[in-house]
Amino acid sequence: MPPQIQTGLKVTSKVVQGELNSLTPEVRDFIQSNAALCQPESIHICDGSEEENKKILNLMEELHMIKKLTKYENCWLALTDPRDVARIESKTVIITQEQRDTVPIAKTAISQLGRWMSEDDFEKAFKARFPGCMKGRTMYVIPFSMGPIGSPLSKTGIQLTDSPYVVASMRIMTRMGTAVLESLGDGEFVKCLHSVGCPLPLKRKLLAFPFVTGLPIRLDQSLAASVYDFATFLFLSDSLVNNWPCNPDLTLIAHIPDRREIISFGSGYGGNSLLGKKCFALRIASRIAKEEGWLAEHMLILGITNPEGEKKYFAAAFPSACGKTNLAMMNPTLPGWKIECVGDDIAWMKFDEQGNLRAINPENGFFGVAPGTSVKTNPNAIKTIQTNTIFTNVAETSDGGIYWEGLDEPLTPGVILTSWKNKEWTPENEEPCAHPNSRFCTPASQCPIIDPAWEAPEGVPIEGIIFGGRRPVGVPLVYEAFNWQHGVFIGAAMRSEATAAAEHKGKIIMHDPFAMRPFFGYNFGRYLSHWLSMEHLPSAKLPKIFHVNWFRKDVQGRFLWPGYGENSRVLEWMFRRIDREDCARRTPIGYVPADTALNLKGLGDVNTKELFHISKEFWQEEVEDIKKYFDEQVNADLPYEIERELLALEQRIKQL
Repeated sequence: MPPQIQTGLKVTSKVVQGELNSLTPEVRDFIQSNAALCQPESIHICDGSEEENKKILNLMEELHMIKKLTKYENCWLALTDPRDVARIESKTVIITQEQRDTVPIAKTAISQLGRWMSEDDFEKAFKARFPGCMKGRTMYVIPFSMGPIGSPLSKTGIQLTDSPYVVASMRIMTRMGTAVLESLGDGEFVKCLHSVGCPLPLKRKLLAFPFVTGLPIRLDQSLAASVYDFATFLFLSDSLVNNWPCNPDLTLIAHIPDRREIISFGSGYGGNSLLGKKCFALRIASRIAKEEGWLAEHMLILGITNPEGEKKYFAAAFPSACGKTNLAMMNPTLPGWKIECVGDDIAWMKFDEQGNLRAINPENGFFGVAPGTSVKTNPNAIKTIQTNTIFTNVAETSDGGIYWEGLDEPLTPGVILTSWKNKEWTPENEEPCAHPNSRFCTPASQCPIIDPAWEAPEGVPIEGIIFGGRRPVGVPLVYEAFNWQHGVFIGAAMRSEATAAAEHKGKIIMHDPFAMRPFFGYNFGRYLSHWLSMEHLPSAKLPKIFHVNWFRKDVQGRFLWPGYGENSRVLEWMFRRIDREDCARRTPIGYVPADTALNLKGLGDVNTKELFHISKEFWQEEVEDIKKYFDEQVNADLPYEIERELLALEQRIKQL
């Protein structure tokens, strides 16, 4: 097994807030054993209060980690080290006894469906990083609830971190503080350990890169390098970039699902350091969900109400930066229709005793991509972020505001822009003023269209599930699955242009099944089997499944569909289909709106023929790409039902 924390080590850290003796033995042991290992100067047990939050923000301001944005109320700007700006999939691993428990055995050299690390390699990596890693810093203890405190669908975690930025952000993104500890009692919790990997005082370090694991190990400079069989050596400077502590050369984000543990080192960036987010809410939760019979998914949740007052809830899975937040907060253009937001990123869903699929948003805030967000694209997001928001790697205006590409707001004459790299910026610069993956971290409760039931402990009833991605050619605006099994296949076959949320470069079309490719907590083939098993649950009322593509372009490269609030027209058609209205026609890939069934009133000229054209040549290539992907990546773990759906699609395309 991976390394258990040593017991019997002396804890010399001073507790500056909270009482260790008031905690349950398991929580206390978790804190003390890691404090003995990481050797922080002090321990701060977070209570989640406003007073505490102010102290944390003021501390970061004194450390020049964040800057107050005077144009807004309680808003702050953080600029990171340019080497620490996104999720690092190549350094994100899952540790299980057998590789196949984590990923299917790919025919190609490297699995694209997750990264496995052996227990022995993780033990070496852990021991090379964590001893003494918090020296000179404070270890913050963050008790947090994923989901409303006390909900039967919620789960609890405790994160230990030496980053005040993480504390302030986790207070926004989760329900955090004393109330969580009180509700926990002697219950189970997910153990989360995080360090930026920069003990104080900073000093020069020698990195050695071993041939065997490819994972750097830090050595004291006094050691003779000749006794080690290493490939290269690297000295690191002792200064921080933008006062942002991180250790990119040693970054590792590890998950141990058997022990319900998350261990993250070296990165302060949200997706790697806010461990309640992708690490807990998807990777660990998807494994728990498989064991307990529910679903943990990378999905927004929205409620849509028609002019007659009938309401339905949808969950939708899009890859990062493909418009989840925009759809979740949409202002519909159709008269009399209303959309309300339950969540923009994660859905935990479970069938209740009546057979309804109930969903909660386990998060408490939005960690949204800033570039492209504007009054035109997402007016409700713009309203949400005016107060109590932490911005990361956006540009700053000289009058105390923020700016990014696509904000579409004119600058006041004389106002100067400073880029995310802390340099004066003008439109003539070749580089963007904000990092493409720059973020806003803001409370969900501030959203002007937050759903009244967004914190309902029983969750909201999901009647439709939507998959989608960025597909410039070939994929129609919307189509509906023939049945549940076909819908699971559609999710498995999802493809989309790569985004800036991870370290990928360029606009290549990538396979991203269920928009979960970077987030699976266990073998993707078994994940598919778990989804397929939902069909056999007694009395389950299965939602309809749809696929959308707002991003199809014409031969001149112009978008065929206006998107944004006009997407409500597509949701209206889905709404009617759930009500069993006969307004669809069958195609080889699924049901599409029948002629004149899509409400285009007042929209102007839209080339619906091209929007819904299904090219035999394109879909034959699509089938071959999917077939190759399943064969190489999922291999023997592909459920026969999915293989059968692929063969059926291939036969239908031949008949076009």
